[in-house]
Amino acid sequence: MTEPETRILELPGGARLSFDTRPAGSEDGEPPLLMIGAPMDAGGFTALAERFPDRMVVTYDPRGVGRSPRSDGLTASRPEEHADDLRRLISELGGGPADIFASSGGAVNGLALVSRHPDAVRILVAHEPPLAGGLPDSQAVFSVIEDIHDTYEREGRGRAMAKFIAFTSLRGPVPAGFLDQPRDPADFGLPTGDDGGRDHPLLGPHLLWTSGYRPDVEALRRATTRIVVAGGAESDGTFPHRAGQALADRLGTQLVTFPSHHAGFTPEGDPDAFAAALRRVLGAPA
Repeated sequence: MTEPETRILELPGGARLSFDTRPAGSEDGEPPLLMIGAPMDAGGFTALAERFPDRMVVTYDPRGVGRSPRSDGLTASRPEEHADDLRRLISELGGGPADIFASSGGAVNGLALVSRHPDAVRILVAHEPPLAGGLPDSQAVFSVIEDIHDTYEREGRGRAMAKFIAFTSLRGPVPAGFLDQPRDPADFGLPTGDDGGRDHPLLGPHLLWTSGYRPDVEALRRATTRIVVAGGAESDGTFPHRAGQALADRLGTQLVTFPSHHAGFTPEGDPDAFAAALRRVLGAPA
């Protein structure tokens, strides 16, 4: 496969967006295929991108992450800001519309993009968007997320990440007393001390801004974009999968099951089967 070409897009406010393009191996007439995450950067999509040699594939580091630093030093941005950045990126690529595979926080940003700029996207595959608001136990979910963030600000990465892992491993609604259960970072191979850093791209404001985003469901329904909400076969019952199901229900569509888990497109999942499923979805009629 052709090596990706890295390019820089200057953004308002002094920020810059680093993105990588992989040209199609043949002229197939298909629009660019963006693969986006948050806070996952372009590197997380290498395995999946390599399985689409016939498409022009574009990956990027979101604003505030990796090679796309913010001028104010923050390692997070709100979904609306990411959406406007994606609109600028698609314009840089030729104006669109583009196809998008969006994972986790990237799926939230993709939904914001379609709400704000529906002309920019032909197909959006939103894989397990971690949206707390549409769940029956939304208040309990957001209380847990706030506690993870507060723990990070107060005690550092190890103790916060231990709580995050416990939460994302949970199947089903948040049970009573979940917040009161102690989490030992050592049980997860995490540091027990506080290194003083507060620039983690996941545990900082990103966690609150992404899970607390309220998608404009009516705008999504009106959009000409074909929106496919997806969930992993192995992550059924986890928070992102439940959130995806709730979103599909609100949109009046069926949740599409993809192979593997939340990161099933990475080498730790099943990228071959995942890519095959994504091809079927992208090639399906509207």
